[in-house]
Amino acid sequence: MSEATNLQEPESTVRALSINEVEEDEGNREIFLSVFVQQGQIGLSYYDSCDYTLHYMPDTMDNSDLHLLDRGLEISKQRLLSAHIPSLPPTITESEKIPYLSSCIPLDSVLMMRSVGGLLKCLERRTVGLDMEDSSMGVPILQFLAYTLKDVVYIDKDTYSALQIFKSELHPSIFKLQLGEKEGLSLYGVLNRCRSKFGSLLLRQWFHRPTRDLNILKKRQEVLRFFTSPRNFADLNTLQSSLRNIKNISTLLHKMSLANPKVVVWQSLYKTVYNALCIRDTIRAMPQSIQLFSEISQNFTDDLFYIATYISKVVDFEGSVAENRFTVRPNVDPVIDEKKRRMMGLPDFLTDVARAELEKLDPRFSTCSIIYIPLIGFLLSVPRLPTMLDKQSFEIEGLDFMFLSKDQLHYRSARTKELDSMLGDLHCDTLDLEMVVMRKLQASVLQRSHCLYKVMSLCAELDCLIALAQASLDHGYCSPTLTSNHRLALIESRHPLLELCTPVFVSNTYISSETEGKVKVITGPNSSGKSIYLKQVGLIVFMALIGSDVPAKEAEIGLVDGIFSRIHSRESVSVGLSTFMLDLNQMTGSLNHSTGDSLVLVDEFGKGTNTVDGLALLTASLNNWMRRGPQCPHLLMSTCFHSLIQLGLISNSPLLDLLTLETAIEGEELVFLYQVKNDICQSSCAANIATLAGISDDLVKRGVEVSELYRTGRAIRKMNSPSSDEQYSRCVEVVEKFLSIGLDDPELDPDSYLKDEVLPTLEEL
Repeated sequence: MSEATNLQEPESTVRALSINEVEEDEGNREIFLSVFVQQGQIGLSYYDSCDYTLHYMPDTMDNSDLHLLDRGLEISKQRLLSAHIPSLPPTITESEKIPYLSSCIPLDSVLMMRSVGGLLKCLERRTVGLDMEDSSMGVPILQFLAYTLKDVVYIDKDTYSALQIFKSELHPSIFKLQLGEKEGLSLYGVLNRCRSKFGSLLLRQWFHRPTRDLNILKKRQEVLRFFTSPRNFADLNTLQSSLRNIKNISTLLHKMSLANPKVVVWQSLYKTVYNALCIRDTIRAMPQSIQLFSEISQNFTDDLFYIATYISKVVDFEGSVAENRFTVRPNVDPVIDEKKRRMMGLPDFLTDVARAELEKLDPRFSTCSIIYIPLIGFLLSVPRLPTMLDKQSFEIEGLDFMFLSKDQLHYRSARTKELDSMLGDLHCDTLDLEMVVMRKLQASVLQRSHCLYKVMSLCAELDCLIALAQASLDHGYCSPTLTSNHRLALIESRHPLLELCTPVFVSNTYISSETEGKVKVITGPNSSGKSIYLKQVGLIVFMALIGSDVPAKEAEIGLVDGIFSRIHSRESVSVGLSTFMLDLNQMTGSLNHSTGDSLVLVDEFGKGTNTVDGLALLTASLNNWMRRGPQCPHLLMSTCFHSLIQLGLISNSPLLDLLTLETAIEGEELVFLYQVKNDICQSSCAANIATLAGISDDLVKRGVEVSELYRTGRAIRKMNSPSSDEQYSRCVEVVEKFLSIGLDDPELDPDSYLKDEVLPTLEEL
């Protein structure tokens, strides 16, 4: 049984489409589904009354700009804060609930939170699970579980941001600021070579929904391998030229269904269909064993040729542009041709009629003309005489006065009436007949719209794959080997973004498997490239999951089910959480949701709090993953906590592999080699990095001194305090002075002596 309820928040700029309730005949089990749609994006959540669990699907779209505009988001958050969560103490306040809820559900996911808000409102109406409870008690939520669509790889918004998969920037031109944002230096910006807008939209959808379906990925790979072959470059360029002229067919067909489509719509439709035929003819000459090519050859049917031929035979594009309306070519309709012929011969004919009419007029008129006005007909036009001052003076015997315009008097005569009855309203009749032809053409096109929609879908996919092939050719990528095993092997891999910004990039190898170590702990000096190494592994795996080639010499990628990260925090005042709390939320998601097929990237976790506490949390998390054995994810962790290894805090495991990045010291200068090797780093070289950053030598020297004292357990002396020798000399001076004074001296004031001499010395000590 299904029930639909339309929920719309008051004073909200966003509209929730519906909440659908589904009841399954499994005892008393009920499942409530909430769907929220906005601008083509969707948020989903559902509640299972059997185990009182709220399931949600986090959205990966960047909707951060809606936080200030969407009042419905705040209402949804308030409903979640007011929900009945039995695992929390009953006395807990809403502000204390936020840290817990933020670790269970991403509060900054706009679409998902709106969906959850609508779901909670629906549950309140139905009072699910509260038949025997107090009606004032809220619906119980025992746990929150995230879910993804089938074969879709889970990647949260923090990972998208950390890996720089998308990056929006304001347009640098002040004249284009109103157009919104442009794509900055990002993976999407590098790979998006699409020639059509709908191709770019489909590629963005692929980025938001990376897949682990081998059939889909291999289908994309076989197209990339074809177009990256040098012998097929000519075909690639031909298809790119045709794809550039394929317009948004959905928009065109919508406009085509209107009463009077504009000329530009007909031009765009004809150009689209014509270029679709060019694509079909080019594709049919290619190997039909490639699935996409076979689908294009089969679905680009002769209906396209029919539409293109019909439009080219009927529509007079030159005449349509000149008259800014739909016009029909000659030899399409004999009646239209005859009326147009009469229209073209009217000037000479009307000149002869005007001469005959002039002979019948008052001799005071030296000239006259016969004009044709659509919807009015034929009129006799004469100049206004000086004696014609009012309407009565406009009357002429035998003529019917019509109107005055620009000192020209217009009349109906017996001859013009005869012309009206003989020729009729030629212009309007022609327009009506051409509209009839246009309606037939519209109906014929719309009847074959299913073919056009397939054209758009297949052209978008072809455009995306050609774009990925072009990027692969330009940047020297290789085709990865995709497998269903648990091994990741990236030989001489490169960072796809950083290699574009540096003249020389040092490639590195990454191999992860149960026998070759799934847990990589990287130590090394600051700025040695640890974060870049983490990100390049994440980006390469992501690229393989959308079917792209990857920046490496060779690559074997076992399909992962999720990419989790703790690299950087997307801080926001709207969330109301500290930076370290955001870091903990990311680690919580990685620990709770990662599996043996997941990739986890952790960069410098624990540095946001006390050193001992941060080291303890890092050690506990690392040991937790390694204790999982075969279910341990592919873990790549960088840290500057060298005591993690030096103190033996990590459990011995065949899954563990210790890495570092090579450096060299020339004189007093630290040189980074950016080469990963199996080893342990003993020092972070912070002093060298500080010198490179431009910090003064005095501050660096003092920092090294304090570090050495702290490491050896000695007392740290303040910079402005005297040395021990100076303090000893001062004490000797005070004692000698005390021994030299005479206590019987009447001028001696012991209180003043103690206050001015002895006590200051004791304070210094």
